[in-house]
Amino acid sequence: MSHPPMPFKVAFIGTHGVGKTTLAYGLAARLKRRDINLDVVVEVARRCPLPLNEGTTLEAQSWILHSQIADELAAEARSPVVICDRSVLDNYIYLLFARGRQPALEALIESWCTTYDLKVYVPILRGSEAQPDGVRAVDPAFRQQIDDRLWNELEDRRIGVLVLDAEHRESWLDVVEEAVANQLRIPQLDLL
Repeated sequence: MSHPPMPFKVAFIGTHGVGKTTLAYGLAARLKRRDINLDVVVEVARRCPLPLNEGTTLEAQSWILHSQIADELAAEARSPVVICDRSVLDNYIYLLFARGRQPALEALIESWCTTYDLKVYVPILRGSEAQPDGVRAVDPAFRQQIDDRLWNELEDRRIGVLVLDAEHRESWLDVVEEAVANQLRIPQLDLL
């Protein structure tokens, strides 16, 4: 009995308000034009019924982390390509910031990070601010602290990422599309 190939999974990572969701949907649109069957895992924190941001709790971050994993598993069952507008590591960073390391979750985070075939780090743009939307924190210091903690975790865990150039935001989608196309061996799409 043959098993279907493992899904190809892309995760956009970074602090809140840097454009991960925009990139995830932009990449999805471009890959759909290439006739790629895919699914997008949206940010689960928006559905969390518990406190978020600076006032988060262990329970809230555990809910988010496990919901992220469940959503990714469901997407992988439906489609050969999965685009995540966050990763489990992003979610864990908020927990680390609020409540410190959680030894019971460390092995899960370490293992789950290996399920992403491409991790794309989205930097904070100089002078940009998180826009108030009723969910995400807008305090620039908090956003920077999360970004710094994420970058430290990436280095400490030796997790390789495609780092988008903060000086060339206009080319971000092109860079990510090319990286995905190269890994999936998709032929170049002729533009109209």
